[in-house]
Formats: sequence, structure tokens, C-alpha cells
Amino acid sequence: MTKLDAPDEITCVIADDHPPIELLLAYYLEQHGIAVVGHAGDGRRALAAIRETRPQVALLDIRMPGLTGIEIARELARENSSTGVVLYTGYGNRGLLVDALDVGARGFVQKEAALDEVVRAIRVVASGETYIDPVLAATLATPAAAASNPDLTPRERDVLRLLADGLSNEAIGKKLYIAPDTVRAHLRKAMAKLAASTRTEAVAKALRQSLID
Repeated sequence: MTKLDAPDEITCVIADDHPPIELLLAYYLEQHGIAVVGHAGDGRRALAAIRETRPQVALLDIRMPGLTGIEIARELARENSSTGVVLYTGYGNRGLLVDALDVGARGFVQKEAALDEVVRAIRVVASGETYIDPVLAATLATPAAAASNPDLTPRERDVLRLLADGLSNEAIGKKLYIAPDTVRAHLRKAMAKLAASTRTEAVAKALRQSLID
């Protein structure tokens, strides 16, 4: 397989405590235009590699020795790191996923997912959006499943409405007098409630369900 050409190569650090998985991911990503600039088999080494290389995306096992993927995401948020965290997980526990959203993780992919989905998640997160595996999105939306419409907060509706108008996160923040990171946090929660894997899908679902106009 030849490496696909990419005009703007995405940089990524991979961390997984199972070496065969880590090597397979690294090989596949490199073949699809994603430069793997660091590897780690535990959380502390992963955090050190991210700090050293400052990749656009970090693909992290949600549970690792030393530090978990969630703990790394929290630490990067404290440091105002520009690295987007994608959690690679075999766990569908809703509590874990909600905790990860709350600390700033921007992507979730199941380990059972096709490797093409991992590439897609990394590209989506590198572009500044959030990616949630459809299966995990359904898990996150479970408490609201009995309701005909998800229980979006007024602020979440505002963010989705302005996204539908074509505004960027920065422009939305200025219009609502909130920081872009706060806009992203509202968007992540709205996406989870709507079981949407991208922000475009979240807007489409909100429009179809008349949650925004």
C-alpha cells in the first residue's frame, strides 16, 4: 500500500498499552496521510510525547497505566493545549464518556470500529470539529431516548442555530459573549444528546426535529 498524498499532513501521537494495536494504528495512519510523531504505551509517556511534539491530534486509549486518556485530556485542557484528544475505547460506559466530554475530549472511536473510521475521526477533530462514534453517541443519548425531542438547553440551541447560519466557533462566541472553548463545550453536549457524530449532523437533526429554526 502506498501512502496517500495529503496537502496538509495531520500530526498525531498514539498511545495504547497493547503494542500490536499501537503498531497497526501507526502503520495505517501513516498510509493515509497522518504523520505519527509519537508513540506511547502508558499515559505518562503519552502526555510527555504530546507536550514535546504538540500534535494536532492525540489518539489515546481511554484506560492506560499511569494516566488514563481522560486524565490526559483534563491536563491538556488545563494547559490550554491545541491538541485535540480522540479517545480510542473498548468501553461503552456512559459515565466515562460524559466525564471525557466534560474535560474536553473531542473525539470517541470504538476499538471495534473499522480503521477508516479512526482516520475519519482524526481528520474531523484536526479540522476543529468533534467526532463521536455513532454507537457511542447512542449510549450517550440513552437517558433522553424515551423523549420525542432531546432536552437541549437554551444555550445549546443558540449555538446550533448560529452554526446553522454558517458562523464559526469564534464568531458564535463573540455573538453570545462567551469563549470559543465554551461554544465547543455546548456543542459537544448537544451532539451527545442528539446522537450526532459531527456538528453538521447535529445541526441537521436539530432542524429536522424543529429544535432550532
